[in-house]
Amino acid sequence: MIPLSVIVLLSYLVGSIPTSIIITRIARGIDIRDHGSGNAGGTNVIRVLGAKVGILVIAIDILKGYVATMLVTKLMYGPIPFNNQTPFEDITVIRMIAGCAAILGHVWTAFGGFRGGKGIATAGGVLLGLATIEVLVAVGVFSIVFVISRYVSLGSISSAVAFPLAMFFRHNVFHADLQGYNTLIFFSIGISLLLLYNHRANIRRLIAGTEHRLTRIHIPRK
Repeated sequence: MIPLSVIVLLSYLVGSIPTSIIITRIARGIDIRDHGSGNAGGTNVIRVLGAKVGILVIAIDILKGYVATMLVTKLMYGPIPFNNQTPFEDITVIRMIAGCAAILGHVWTAFGGFRGGKGIATAGGVLLGLATIEVLVAVGVFSIVFVISRYVSLGSISSAVAFPLAMFFRHNVFHADLQGYNTLIFFSIGISLLLLYNHRANIRRLIAGTEHRLTRIHIPRK
């Protein structure tokens, strides 16, 4: 059993595992950051190496967020070292902190020169255990936007915005009983702002009309 400071460090290291870099080096002997968009994320892997490898990368990145949030935090012992004034149980607060550390680890990976991905998949894994319905809504929004526009970045941006909006409408319009809503809504907004910041270059290209569409997905055949 370990203290909170070590939990945060472990979560950051779990998030820092450079999935796309490792897998593309094994599969093709390349650094994915030198190809395609230059981003160390699953979408760029799909673009460069095809759907099978890219989906594997995305799945592992989601798992990193989930592991950091739901499993690493089980190693915590004793009360948290600050006064928890949120409506959440202490363990949920710890999971939020660990989840943020994992996302930061993915974006600024210690194992890849602090050049990682944009954090969408890892954030999805973090939030999956905290707000499952809102994550499913965000995934639905991503799917619809991507199918219509063929822009992965626009789908990711839309899902980042949709997540806190789904939470807001569920609580305030549909009157769902969301435990700790007044805390979780600010956490979700913070995560969404971080993801939007990481997509700032994509937003500029979308406005300029120079963003790349993923019009075809290459599926290698034996």
